[in-house]
Amino acid sequence: MRRNTAGSWRFCLVVSRFNEPVTRSLEEGARRCLAEAGVAPEHIDVLHVPGAWELPLAARLALQRGTYDGIVALGCVIRGETPHFDYVCLGATTGLEAVARESGLPVGFGLLTTNDGEQAYARAGGAKGNKGEEAARAVLEMCEIAARLR
Repeated sequence: MRRNTAGSWRFCLVVSRFNEPVTRSLEEGARRCLAEAGVAPEHIDVLHVPGAWELPLAARLALQRGTYDGIVALGCVIRGETPHFDYVCLGATTGLEAVARESGLPVGFGLLTTNDGEQAYARAGGAKGNKGEEAARAVLEMCEIAARLR
């Protein structure tokens, strides 16, 4: 990533409050990644939403402002005893995909969909890395590609 390019971009982190200890770590990873790429802290806005289901609408509303180069969506859904997990995961996933497709702007997918809390923590800065950081890195790369193609 070219630091001078990323430094002029603006991003919005859309972060679910549900499973907050996990999503807070994802947010920290995304912030760290963007900072390392040269994005100024004042070029990073954060929208906290109730849960993963609300991520797509918040991402769409943020992009409609016309001030962001990319969105990083961060959340965590942990499987429970009912099919609710499947509906929330599917809705959030397809919703975020639709926002990216319809807006033509990068939307990072940092939504953990895990079987238990141990898997979630492993992916939020533990043994499996930080998926918030990875989602931010993907958005930066897509912004770079978009800039080259414009």
